[in-house]
Amino acid sequence: QLLESGGGLVQAGGSLRLSCAASGRTLSDYAVGWFRQAPGKEHEFVAAINGNGENTYYADSVKGRFTISIDKAKNTVYLQLNSLKPEDTAVYYCNGDFATVENIATMAGIFASWGQGTQVTVSS
Repeated sequence: QLLESGGGLVQAGGSLRLSCAASGRTLSDYAVGWFRQAPGKEHEFVAAINGNGENTYYADSVKGRFTISIDKAKNTVYLQLNSLKPEDTAVYYCNGDFATVENIATMAGIFASWGQGTQVTVSS
């Protein structure tokens, strides 16, 4: 089970750090991705990291602003969100699979289940 947290309300230009904590599974065994869903839209890929933390992959829309990382000791994947824009407003989810980070980026419409997510709201 994956549990997302860390969302909130921030002004444009602000920062947040999201956490994806795992129970019952070891995140370093998988590639883990962050996805987001804005109201009325489908899940959208944001960023992915492989189990050892050496490979990362980002959507063009967040490249240079968001950073994904993994803390194996805490069995947690983080997403640092900087320079936030109103269009980043969405519910953010994490999910993982045995895949490359590039393949994780294509799986937004494939994952059968999602956690509760964490709401990020950016005001202008």
